[in-house]
Amino acid sequence: MSDRETALTEAASPSWSRRARAGRRLAAHAEVPEVAEALLRLLLDAEDTAVTRRTAEALARTGTAAAARLLARATAEADEGQADWLQTGVEDALAGPDDTHG
Repeated sequence: MSDRETALTEAASPSWSRRARAGRRLAAHAEVPEVAEALLRLLLDAEDTAVTRRTAEALARTGTAAAARLLARATAEADEGQADWLQTGVEDALAGPDDTHG
């Protein structure tokens, strides 16, 4: 099983940490339709805000058009709380590696 296939499986895990890890691993492949669908689900994760935040951060760090489209789509579909965590994830990416998560 490839790394991408493993990450796609982890994207559906009941474990928030596995879902968050999957979001980070899949972000570089946002242009692949199957991956984009999984990433959108992770961005709109209803069970844990850390998944939303870390996936948004990983996508923002890639800087690709596919990642930007996913972030915009997720923001449009997000509730207020999710939108806040999407924004926080993007801000984390913009802050750079020296300004880590708390």
